[in-house]
Amino acid sequence: MRFGCVASVMALAALSVTGLSAQSPPLEFRDLFNGKDLTGWVNINTAPETWKVEEGVLVTTGEPMGVLCTARQYENFVLYVEWMHVEPGGNSGVFLWSDARPQGKGPYPSGLEVQMLELDWPKLNARDGVLPPEAYVHGELFGVGSLTITPDNPRGPRSKSLENRALGRGHWNAYHVVAIDGVVKLAVNGKFVNGISDASHKVGYLCLESEGAEARFRSVRLLELPGGVTTPDQMQPRLP
Repeated sequence: MRFGCVASVMALAALSVTGLSAQSPPLEFRDLFNGKDLTGWVNINTAPETWKVEEGVLVTTGEPMGVLCTARQYENFVLYVEWMHVEPGGNSGVFLWSDARPQGKGPYPSGLEVQMLELDWPKLNARDGVLPPEAYVHGELFGVGSLTITPDNPRGPRSKSLENRALGRGHWNAYHVVAIDGVVKLAVNGKFVNGISDASHKVGYLCLESEGAEARFRSVRLLELPGGVTTPDQMQPRLP
């Protein structure tokens, strides 16, 4: 099992804190991506050819920009996803607690983005030879659209990873994302390095991002946890 002991520890921790009775159904990871087709996913605003499955891997061409979202919403969960870039400076991500519909004229919905960037992104986006301030390559957490957060490790309104643990193009990276009651903790390749709290939305869709470069995903798995107390304004609108 590729997600290994880290996910097992988190699953046991989740069981211990929920106080589930013996009559409650067991918590277990299930596949959100079946490795064959896009069953369970909705192409929101990209072309039919933007997303395809090749040898058990979900591939986005990156064009046009937009999202592929789960067909249902989620509240509290542990998400495991493996991702890889094949182009220098590739850009993608996964949205949590997301509205499936793009906001305004932009291609992306309101949600919490978990950034996935290839290692050459800062160099390729330098201006006059100067890297962006506190250049980052992976794992930033930030609100998109109307979703707001409190960052654990502020870089302006965003939260930055404490270590750059991502591997470059041609190599798979593993994210464990623990999302509970508006709080998120992110582990990159086996180590927790980032987090946020006070997310303004706590129920919504999971979305994969197409953002200008080919990116690949596999082993998209989710351990759904019991829900909490939410108000209507903390829930994203549902797809028709």
